[in-house]
Amino acid sequence: MALPSDHKATIIDGKAIAQTIRSEIASEVRLLSEKYGKVPGLAVVIVGNRKDSQSYVNMKRKSCAELGIQSFDIDLPEDVAEDELISKVHELNANPDVHGQSLAIVGSILVQLPLPKHINEERVLGEISLEKDVDGFHPLNIGKLAMKGRQPLFLPCTPKGCIELLHRSGISIKGKNAVVVGRSNIVGLPVSLLLLKENATVTIVHSRTEEPEKIVREADIIIAAAGQAMMIKGSWIKPGAAVIDVGTNAVDDPTRKSGYRLVGDVDFQEACNVAGWITPVPGGVGPMTVAMLLKNTLDGAKRVIEK
Repeated sequence: MALPSDHKATIIDGKAIAQTIRSEIASEVRLLSEKYGKVPGLAVVIVGNRKDSQSYVNMKRKSCAELGIQSFDIDLPEDVAEDELISKVHELNANPDVHGQSLAIVGSILVQLPLPKHINEERVLGEISLEKDVDGFHPLNIGKLAMKGRQPLFLPCTPKGCIELLHRSGISIKGKNAVVVGRSNIVGLPVSLLLLKENATVTIVHSRTEEPEKIVREADIIIAAAGQAMMIKGSWIKPGAAVIDVGTNAVDDPTRKSGYRLVGDVDFQEACNVAGWITPVPGGVGPMTVAMLLKNTLDGAKRVIEK
């Protein structure tokens, strides 16, 4: 498909779409409060004390307050014993005011870093109550996501946000060629399973893939989640394709006060001349991740409160 020489991709405004979703959540929270006298509760367990963890907590606390969701924060040191961390998880499982548990590991919601090496991440995630697993990483939730005809209680927030961006931008998924770049447990793998549930034909490109450019160029929908700054060039993109850029990479920029700027996994300027739709970085997928965490918390609360 030839594009006009002055073609520019439609920018998918994740910030605006996330704000619409937050307004929808706030309305539902008000209804729960008026009808049942109860509101959703979200607990975040923070392991470690880095500044970006604190900024995430503040952002989440502010979001909860704006939407009428009750916020619980559990701060634990980076050297916390595994049994102590699991004990806190069990406390939150037993707390009837908590409808969702999110595990923020020394990092922000956008870049969920692994637990300290002395803690078994798989064991901890498996201890979170299935009904409160708002991150969507409990093995049973991921298992159901991987099976045809099964529905997990919760979907992982960033992958769910990617699909929501496509839906709310009027981009059809059914029957389309979708290429996911990256195979992480946080984004690449679950978003590929979600696309499959949406009846896309899905290919995963990863670090061992031969001729990735050739495969990506066949895609009607590209989900870029490799963690490599501006890896996907304009020449990789099929004209008119939808590009969802999950990457958040810091690159040196002496013109900025901070000394760096954030870029995605896609070369945004080049891609804008070829793609049909594209998400910016920042302001694309990031705000959706937070919105989906809050939506999952609301859904968890409704299952309990509306029984």
